Amino acid sequence: MTQEIHGAVADGYEPVREEFAAFVAEERPDYEGQLCAYVHGRKVVDLWAGTADGGGSLYGVHSSTKGAAHLVAALLVQDGTLELDRKVTYYWPEFASEGKGSVTLRDLITHRAGLVGTDTGFTLAELADDRVVAERLADQRPFWRPGTAFGCHALVIGALTGEVVRRATGRTIQELHEERVRAPYGLDFFLGLPASQELRFRTTQPTAPTPKQRALLEEPPGGPHSLSSIAFNRQGPEPTDLGTLPNERVIRSRGPASIGGVASARGLAGLYAAAISEVDGKAPLLKPDTVAEFGQIHSAGYDLVARCHRSYGLGFQATADTWHPFLGAGAVGHGGAAGSQAFADPASGLAYGYTRRRSAFPGDAAPENDRLARAVQRAALTG
Repeated sequence: MTQEIHGAVADGYEPVREEFAAFVAEERPDYEGQLCAYVHGRKVVDLWAGTADGGGSLYGVHSSTKGAAHLVAALLVQDGTLELDRKVTYYWPEFASEGKGSVTLRDLITHRAGLVGTDTGFTLAELADDRVVAERLADQRPFWRPGTAFGCHALVIGALTGEVVRRATGRTIQELHEERVRAPYGLDFFLGLPASQELRFRTTQPTAPTPKQRALLEEPPGGPHSLSSIAFNRQGPEPTDLGTLPNERVIRSRGPASIGGVASARGLAGLYAAAISEVDGKAPLLKPDTVAEFGQIHSAGYDLVARCHRSYGLGFQATADTWHPFLGAGAVGHGGAAGSQAFADPASGLAYGYTRRRSAFPGDAAPENDRLARAVQRAALTG
């Protein structure tokens, strides 16, 4: 039975609806997901399938959370509260232990500090608490010489950035996101889901892997103490099930700034629209120079954790190089383990958000984002 496609598109964006419908028809009968896009601050795509809830369901967005966290960092740099080339120890003196005294904030948020985890791993309660994660990492010896290489700090980059933010402002990233971004724009993108919103949350459903995929999951490359295992917390006493992590209420309620965000596609796209465009009469959150600096590629090449090519700007993924080469240089965003994707492309004024309930295999931004984002951009450029 073909899923019904709900929602609307602006004139000229009918091909996006057709592409979304074609993808949904190819998916499992229980597919559930959302697609939203803005162009120059105007919502042009708002589609969903698998529910009849008006498109208001909320999903765990895993690493797409990092984009919201580093939008806060970008605002603080723009304000002059944070300086990218100051040493982290200027804000956080305890960080200097184990040879980390020379690490700058720029190094830290471009995944170059070598602090992808700890030798002994984290419990679930620790992962939910950014301050505890930061305290543990302050005492940890880096897994490579800081600045010489990079690797995705998958579960901890938000805690590291967040501790600098807290030391500089006395406020957490979660508090600043709420006050400066989410609440003013009414965004369905929470770093700390209130109990009043719990009924809107849809638990992440794992995808049953094929036999070949199951073998990869059971025997991850590099063994139980590899950088990848450490970065994804598979080596400790409570190995993390990344795919279903947002299903834990403690993760949703605390909203750890690496992986704890809960959002709809509207919230994802709205965040990036607000970052680069005037929305509902409100000026863009970021000035063009700030967007350009945070979108400039700082780390590119072989990611020691992901074991493949990746590119990062300041806190954000360099979306055009890592995921969608048809986007303009300087596009910023972040994908998430269950398949979510969100980005802003300043060159075309496009802000994009996608969520799905069932995890994509093997994780990160789901493959369908390429065709969906391409369809939106094509309509934006020809409209």
